[in-house]
Amino acid sequence: MKRPFLGVATILFALGFNAPYAVLAARFDYPDILRRDATYVLQAFAEGGAPLLLVWYSFGIFAFLFTPLSVALASDARRLATRPEVALIAAMTGALAGVVQAVGLFRWTFIVPMLANAEKADELGRRLAEHSFFILNAYSGVAIGEHLGQLLTAAFVLSMSIAQSQERRPFSSVLGFTTATGIALGAGEGLAVALGVHGDAFTNVTIAAYLALTCWLIATGISLIAPQPRKWKWLGALHQIARRSK
Repeated sequence: MKRPFLGVATILFALGFNAPYAVLAARFDYPDILRRDATYVLQAFAEGGAPLLLVWYSFGIFAFLFTPLSVALASDARRLATRPEVALIAAMTGALAGVVQAVGLFRWTFIVPMLANAEKADELGRRLAEHSFFILNAYSGVAIGEHLGQLLTAAFVLSMSIAQSQERRPFSSVLGFTTATGIALGAGEGLAVALGVHGDAFTNVTIAAYLALTCWLIATGISLIAPQPRKWKWLGALHQIARRSK
């Protein structure tokens, strides 16, 4: 993909994946509702009906689209030629991050509706549905989608930021380092809850970090569209000459 087209795609993705999140925050009290009891969550999901299910589906699709986008960003021809190891790590972690987060989110489209319907049945069906939801949310949601997904996302952004730093993109690289740190710290929420520690602070860090991720993606997209400033081109050329002389 040509760099300007990839830049536009990156910016559109950065803006687009926030849309289902905003709708879920307004209509489903997301992400706070994830820490409520199963009965409340399943009833709220059932009340949302098909529109809420489709919002969750679009959220999962955007998560999955992160896979080809991250591979395309990491596999820039110039980066592959000069820093293949960084490009490979970024491509692998970004692709895995998109897949595992999509797996976690798609539970709301394909499994939770069945549990919400079972919750309306007799007492035994309700208890089974609530117990199943608790296990599903703990493993597919917290362990895979949130914890592993965030760690992989942080690794992708960190790898890309290292490459951007070497490519004389100071703004996007510093923003990326900050974003990766915040996402990695936020991933500690699930572990904190498992240890019996209150995890609200981690939730706030995650929200702030994903807002920073939006800004980093936009900055990265702009850097692909706009030509590199002349002063950074000169520094890059001098760096290449110095490397060859060694």
